[in-house]
This record gives sequence, structure tokens and C-alpha cells, in this order.
Amino acid sequence: MAQTSGVEHSVHIIPADGGAGAGEGELVATAERRLNCFVRYVALIERLGNALGTLAFTWATVVLLGGYPTVLRSDNDKNDFWFATIIFFLEAFRMFSRNNRADYKLFFGTRGAFRLLGWNWLVLLIVYFNGVVLCFPLLSPVLFLPLLGILVAIGQFLFPGARRLLARIPLWLRRVISLWSPVIAISLLLGAYVHQYSLSKQQVNENPYQTYFQLRHYKVAICIAYGVLLVVVLLVTVSRMRFAGIIKLADSVLGSKQEFWRRVVLNLCMIGAIVTAAFSFDIIDIWYIPLLMIVVEVSTIVLASFGNFQVPSAVLRVVLPLVRFGSISHDYLCKEDDDMGSHAPAPAPSGGGCNPSIINLTPSLYIFYGMVLGQGALYLVACVVEIFSFIPRRFLIRRGGFKGQWGVDSINLYYSYDLDKCLERNVLAPNISLCKFAIVYLNSDSTKKQLHGIRIAHTLLQREPTRTRLLVKLKASTKTMTRLMRMLHQENQATIRFFAAKVIDELAKSLLVINCPGIVQNVSLLLDWGNNQHKRVNPLLDDTDEEQEQKNDLSVNAIGNRTERGDAVGDSGNLLETQESSTQQIDISNKKNSWITKQWRQVYEFWSIPQEGPLTEQDLLPVIGMSIIESLVTYDQNNCSEISSAANLIRKITRFTRFCRTDTNYTDAEKKVLVHSSLKLLYKLTSIDGEIGITLRHKISQHPFLLRNLSEVLGDITSNCETKKVASGIIRNLAIDASMRLAIGRVQKIITGLMHAFLTPDEPSSSTGASVSHSEEALRKVAGQALAMLAIGNGSNCLAMLRQTGYSFIKELTKLIDDDRYTYRCVAASLLRSVLMHARPDVKETDLKQLSYMVLGRILRADGEELEIFIGLSSHIYEAIPEELAKDFEYGQIKVTFVKRLVDALNANMEPNADCPGIMRVILEQAIELMKYDSSNTVNYFRDLHMIEVLSMVEETILEAENYTIFMGDVGLMEAGEPLSSLVARAKQLLDAH
Repeated sequence: MAQTSGVEHSVHIIPADGGAGAGEGELVATAERRLNCFVRYVALIERLGNALGTLAFTWATVVLLGGYPTVLRSDNDKNDFWFATIIFFLEAFRMFSRNNRADYKLFFGTRGAFRLLGWNWLVLLIVYFNGVVLCFPLLSPVLFLPLLGILVAIGQFLFPGARRLLARIPLWLRRVISLWSPVIAISLLLGAYVHQYSLSKQQVNENPYQTYFQLRHYKVAICIAYGVLLVVVLLVTVSRMRFAGIIKLADSVLGSKQEFWRRVVLNLCMIGAIVTAAFSFDIIDIWYIPLLMIVVEVSTIVLASFGNFQVPSAVLRVVLPLVRFGSISHDYLCKEDDDMGSHAPAPAPSGGGCNPSIINLTPSLYIFYGMVLGQGALYLVACVVEIFSFIPRRFLIRRGGFKGQWGVDSINLYYSYDLDKCLERNVLAPNISLCKFAIVYLNSDSTKKQLHGIRIAHTLLQREPTRTRLLVKLKASTKTMTRLMRMLHQENQATIRFFAAKVIDELAKSLLVINCPGIVQNVSLLLDWGNNQHKRVNPLLDDTDEEQEQKNDLSVNAIGNRTERGDAVGDSGNLLETQESSTQQIDISNKKNSWITKQWRQVYEFWSIPQEGPLTEQDLLPVIGMSIIESLVTYDQNNCSEISSAANLIRKITRFTRFCRTDTNYTDAEKKVLVHSSLKLLYKLTSIDGEIGITLRHKISQHPFLLRNLSEVLGDITSNCETKKVASGIIRNLAIDASMRLAIGRVQKIITGLMHAFLTPDEPSSSTGASVSHSEEALRKVAGQALAMLAIGNGSNCLAMLRQTGYSFIKELTKLIDDDRYTYRCVAASLLRSVLMHARPDVKETDLKQLSYMVLGRILRADGEELEIFIGLSSHIYEAIPEELAKDFEYGQIKVTFVKRLVDALNANMEPNADCPGIMRVILEQAIELMKYDSSNTVNYFRDLHMIEVLSMVEETILEAENYTIFMGDVGLMEAGEPLSSLVARAKQLLDAH
């Protein structure tokens, strides 16, 4: 209902899934369509009333008042002239007010014609009756009811800005007024009645017994009733005071439902005071006063329920025609009547004919009053129907995913906006949708409208099909996108900034930076939130004024952090605790099969409003900002160029990788989320391929404290597996660069953490199940990849791994090579290959003997990248223990098969492949080692397989791409030492020498 001051009921429910399916989307569309149809229906009725009223106004001015002002009766009870004049001015006022939308909505809007009385109105009525009780002895009963109606009407119609005036009163004073107003109201009632009681003692009554009974018993009872009400209200008011002792006492007496019981008791006391006031008068001398007071109370409540003049004016339009319909024909006869005497409106012409001035007056009046009656009836129907608008509104609130009091307010605003638009234009015009409404409010200059617009947009983006429609509209509107970007700058509007960031986060999942210039720079501002920590300054560069300014900024920012997060969900806490407490009163534990209980629950669930959940660590502005950047990177790699060129963005992201225990801006849980978000984003940025990826990795590696922060994450036992995994992934990606491999190797804690994750994984937890096991497996894989990357071309890192205490390194790798899991055996083989290449003297031959035959078997079965890795490993094993590998050849009689496998693989990989660019290189290296150790037999095997011709083909197709070990996209990384052409020449030389 319009302009309700009552309480919207709400109950906490489980939030709906953000990615609802097609069925949920249909429900949302149905709810929105029903509300739109309802609005059209109400608007159509009101517009018909407007049209009929305009026609009546024209009829009155042109036909009646313009042509027959002298013939309309105005004597005694025949008041057609005055009735027409009243209707004339009433309709003129309504029509003229339409030129000003605000005035028309205030005085004659269908929405807001009725309003629900709430707690404040009950207190106001009590105060009002204080004046009635005090003034009644001085007033005539004839003046009582008119005065009552006039005061109530003036008070509610002419002071709509009372709330805005109250908002200017200091918060502490408003709380004092709210706290003590019930006590003051009942105190005034008690004082007024005591005063009346003292005056009544001085009056002389003819019946002493009745006077004694009335004064000694009845009035004393009324005083006691007021006194009891005052004591109860005073106790409840004291229990609401914010003192530790009182709070503790109230908790012990009322428990968790204290707020609920306070409101129940106060409401009952206010109602009791109203009822008692009706029987607080002398029932003997003025017997009708109690009945009159009841009528006064009911009429006051009815009058107070009117939101504007629409209903009273409609009632007047209905009453006036009904009063005159029965007597129009009698009052305006066509022929002269002797009974009319001097009251005849005009002399009749000679001959007894009809008076020409009133020939058509009677049907004209019927038409006029009929149109006025129809207009009033239509207005009343529209007002009554509008009362039930809460049904489609509540349906849309629940189906659309709106929560809390802000959701109610937003749908109410949408309803008013939709109704106004339907009244302004053709009723059959295209529908107003929530998406259009959200964009209109987003582009408004009003802060309140912007807040509702951005929150509605955020809600609509949580589910289909509204998500798709709104995304299309937002991205198509440059004005709206610009407005969203500006909202990120509104640091003084915390809630707007927060939801603007959430909306942009959804947009970024399918957004090209080129279509939204400046988005990266604007999102970068979110990463400054709460991160303006005091910096130590070198004494030679210290500036006292700047340092003091930084301290002030830190203090303000620390306060702003807490305030901003509190404000972002402030609306969710505005719902009265009564709703939650009343929910607890419904005990259905023993009535699960009760039909009444089920029906009650369905009604209650429909009426209740889902409450908003509290903010989580994921709702920190820096976390949202990093999520936006990650979405941009994920959607299109072309967005990375803008990210790379953004000033200080990489530095801001990297700064969050440190878990600073001395930072008081965030809690420990928030710090962990920030660390994980920043690491996740850096992992995404370092995984970019191409030239832009090289640039990003170089920028990220330049941060002086990055490696230290990564080592802390790997060594922190409180960090979860997912966080350690992304940290290991960053190290793996940065290790593509040779200089970074060297720098990472100097941080021994990183090597230790990676080896612990790769070689000694934790056992799966039985309490958490497979999900934890999966995350641990992912961490183990990425940690092994990082170790393998660090070992490529870096002997010092290989030695550091071999010399780690607590591990049998080669044996552990051997177990993993024999593992059925593809990734583990490839990673272990690549790592062992690098160790044998750069630190073979530190490897025991006994550890390699059991590995040789296993590797040969893998080569015969493997293909692609795995084949490249195992052939490279076998060549270094053969170089380390040639005799043992020769025995394996002879034992399994697979030498010819092995040589044929090498030649076939060389033929199959003539065309360069970015997945295994070094496969021809490792094949040639393996062939050279075989021919060097067992020259006679092996060379013959190769000759029989036309190795010379194959080498010639390789020599003719050598490309620069085959000199790289790894490719990321189309860019080759990590060049090999010896050129491929040199290996071909050596192989040919060995073949020609024998």
C-alpha cells in the first residue's frame, strides 16, 4: 500500500542461487508481467475518471454555469447551484494541480490514497486525544467533531515534509523523543483526567449516591488504570536505555525476545490508553459522551488513514449526485405550478406554456450529476484496487530476488514510476521493465535514486534472463557506463561505490576494455581502499608535514574502512527485530502434518521479505577490484595491454600478497582473502602468453618483495592448499625467465616449500572428503611443475634440491615416474632430466639403475610431449650409466625396436609443434649417445632405417622455432644451448664414420 508507515514483515531465508535456470527466469518474468498488468489496470481506471471529470467540468462551465446560472435552485434544500459550484471548484483544483506532478500526487494521487497506520501514528493519536480531553470542557459538542477532522486533515495533508524536518534534528535528540514520547503521552492523559476529577468534585449533583459512586469509584478506577499504564510504559522505556546494568537486567528478564516484548507491551498500552480515554467522562451528566468518544476515535483513525484528498473528494463526488438525483424532476417542472409560488425560477409565458429557460435543465442536470457520480465511483474503485497492489509487489520482490527493506522500497519506487508513466502516456504503450527502471535511476543526479538503481541492477544481474537483458542495455549505453565509472570515485557514498563495483564485476566477464575507456584506471582506485599504510621514510628524505598528513590519512582511512563496510549493508539491519522474534513464536515441531500449519507457513512465507545476508571477506573493495581485473583478463587477452600500461596497478596488486600481521586495517580472515585474491590475479597475469605476457611477467618480477611474500605463503601452515597452489603457479610462470630462476633459487625457503608440497603431500582428510584431496593433488602438481621449471638450465637450483635434507630425492622421483598419473610422471621425468644434466656428479648411479629399464618402456609407449621428456631423460641416463642401459637393451632384446622408435618419431615430427618443440633435438641427442657408445651395431641399425635420408630432411626443414624449449602462444621461450643444425651435423658425422 502507498506510503505505508507500518512495518514490512521479513524472515531470514536461504538466498536463491544466483545462476537460476530457465524455470526461475520464467517466474521472474511472470511476476514482472503481472505487476505491469496490474499497473495498467489501475492507470486505466484513473485515466477514465480523469476523462469523465474533464467532461463534467466542461459540461458544468459551458452548459450549466455558463447558460443557466439564474435558473438553478439555491433555496432551502434545493442547492443545485451550490452543488455545481462545489464540483466546479473541486474539479478545477484537480485539473490545475495536474500541471504540477508533485502537487497532484500529493493531493489527488491514487497511489497513497490510503496508508497503514504504524507505531508513530498510535503515539500521535494519544497526544492528540490529550488535547481533546483538555479542551473538551471548553468546547461545545457541536464544534467537537469538525475541529477534530480539521486538525487531523491539516496535520497530515499540509505537512508532508515533516520527516525531512525531523531528519535535521540531532540523532541523540530524536532518540530521546522516540524513547520518552509514550511516557509523556500517558502522563498528559493522567494529568488531564486528574484535573477533570478535581473540577467535578466542586459540582453539585442532584443524586448524592450517584455522585459518590461516580467520583469515589469510577473516576478513581480510571485514575488507577492510567497510573498502571504509566508505570508499565515507564518500565519498558527504562529497559530501552543504553546502560550496562539495565541491558543486563533486561536480558535476564526478557531474554533474546526483549525487543519483541517491548513493542508488544507498548502497543497494548497505547491501545489501552485510547480505550480508557473513551470512558473517562461523566457518564451520568452527559450520557452520550462515551459513545461519542468511540465514534471520534474511529473517525480519527479513518481520517488519519487517508493519504491525500483523493478518497474524500471521490466520496463527495458520489454523495452530492445521490443527494440530488431524487428531487431534480420535482424541483424543475416543465409547467407552471401554483404551489411553486414565489419560488418559481422564472415567470411562465402567457397561456400556461413551459418556461423556455428550463426546458432542458432537468436532463442536463441528470447528465451532469451522472458523470460526476461515475467519476467519483471510478476514483473509489481505483483507490480500493490499489490497496491490493501489495500482492503483485510482494510477488515480484520474492521472485526477483530482492531482499531486506531496501528491496521493498525499490519495488515500491518501481511501482510508483510505472504508474506515473502509464498515467502520462498511452496505457497501451510498451511496458516499463525493471532493467529500464534501473538504468533511468542509475543516470539520475539524485543520490537516493542512484542507490536504488545500482542495487536493483546488482540484483537483476544475479539471475537469468534479466542478467542478459541488463548486460546488453548497460554495455550499449555509454552514458550509463560512464556513470558507473564515476561511482567508483564516490568515496563519500560507500554503498553506491560498493554496488557499483559489484555491477562492474559482472560486466567485466564479457567486456572489452576498448569499448569502455578508463575502466582499468577507475578499478585501480578500489585497490587503494584500506591500503594507505604509514610508510617509513628515510631520515634524509623525511618531511614532517607530509608524515603528519599521512598519519591523518591513515586514521581517517581506518575509520572509513569500518564505516564503509557497515554502510554497505546498513539497510539490511533496518528491519524490526519483531519479525524475527515473531517467527520464533511459530512452533511447528509437533505439527508437521497439520494442514493449518502448512497453510499458515505458506501465507507467512509469501508475506515475509527475505533478509540480506551479512557482508563477507569477498565483499572487500580491493577483492572486488581484483576480481574485475581477473574477469577482464579471462574474457579477452587484448584487455591485458590496458592492464599492463595502467600506472601502478601491478604494484598495488603485488602489495596485497603480503600477510602483514601488524596491519590493523583488516582482520586475519580478510587478510587471507586479500592475499589469495592478489595471488590468484597475479597467477592469471603471469599465465598470459605472447609478447604482452612477457611484459607482464617482467613487471611483476620487478617488485622487490614479491619473492619474499611468496616464500611466506608457501611456508605458512595456515595457508590453504588453493592459496599455495596459485603461489606455486606464479613461481612456475616467472621461472620461464633465466634471471628469475636464478633470483628465485636464492630464496631457499621457496625451494623448501615447493619440495615439501611436491614430495610429501598431506594425506586426504576423512572429514572433508574428496574436495580437499583434489586441492592437495592440484597443489602437488603445480609445485612439481615449478621445481621442474626452476631446474631447467640452472645447476645451483638442482644442487639445492639434491641437498635438501629429509628427502631421498632421486628415489622419490623414480616412484613418481612409475606413477600412472600422466602429469606426475612427466613432471618428475623433466625434473630428473635437468638434475642429471646439471648435477650428475651428485647423483648416485645405484639410484639410476632401477630407473633405466622403466624409462625405456615409457619411450616405447609414449607419444607427443611425454615422448620428448622421456627421450631427453634416457639420453642423460645413458650418458651417466651406459653399461647398465646396454644391459637393459640386451636383456629385453629391444635395441632394434628402440632405434626404430627413434627414427619413426623423428619422421613423425618433421613439422614443428608448439606443444613439443624440442622433440627432434632430444631424439638426435639420444641417437648420438647410442652411436658413440655402441658404434658398430647401432650405426648399422640406423643405416638400415635410412637415418641418413631422415637427417637430410631434418636439415632442410630446420626452423628457428626448434631452438626453443617452451612456447607460450606464438612466442618461443628458453632457448636451447646447442643449435639443431649442429646436432644434425654430428649425427651425420657418426653415421659416415662407420
